[in-house]
Amino acid sequence: MFGTGVRVVAVAVTMAAAVGCGSEQQEAAGDDSSSYKYKLQRSDWEWQHKPSPFDAQLRLDDGRRVALHYRKKTGLVEQHYSPKAKAWSKPQVVYRTKMDACQGIELREANGTVGVIADFGLYCYDGEPPRRSLALVGTGSMRDWDVDVTADFDGWRKVVVDGNGKRVTFSRKSWAGRWSVVWKMGDGYSGKKTAP
Repeated sequence: MFGTGVRVVAVAVTMAAAVGCGSEQQEAAGDDSSSYKYKLQRSDWEWQHKPSPFDAQLRLDDGRRVALHYRKKTGLVEQHYSPKAKAWSKPQVVYRTKMDACQGIELREANGTVGVIADFGLYCYDGEPPRRSLALVGTGSMRDWDVDVTADFDGWRKVVVDGNGKRVTFSRKSWAGRWSVVWKMGDGYSGKKTAP
């Protein structure tokens, strides 16, 4: 049922990002505001009502914002907002695929750590099950993201970020069993999916 849970780390990966983005946790406030000069980009997937499930955004305690959206034939795109510069970062692809977007992107945050659930698959926006289920974590400057990919899975239903921001748990529970994957700062993903 599960793929290999391949970790894909997007955008100029540093060793710190590959093991959990730990060293950037406190660097966010010192970001160079000159790199923020873009407008917020929205999904090009059409939706009849607002808000669109193909766009998601949240505000961090320090006033920054993090936004993700699905882009056709591109994948999942992220931007972050600087209240100092009053502008957004350049859009960056954190997961590249030509698959269709699924409905909904879920974001949760605690202490500057952001956990994200997103899915892709053929006709997924119409209710078909996903072919790729993503568990993503961003910390600090939000320039680098840890991405865990599970193939041919019905998708994560819940993401919980511990209050200190050092642990993120992605889980799914159904009549067929329980599955989870855990991200820890400094370690990345571990405790792969299990079913009874």
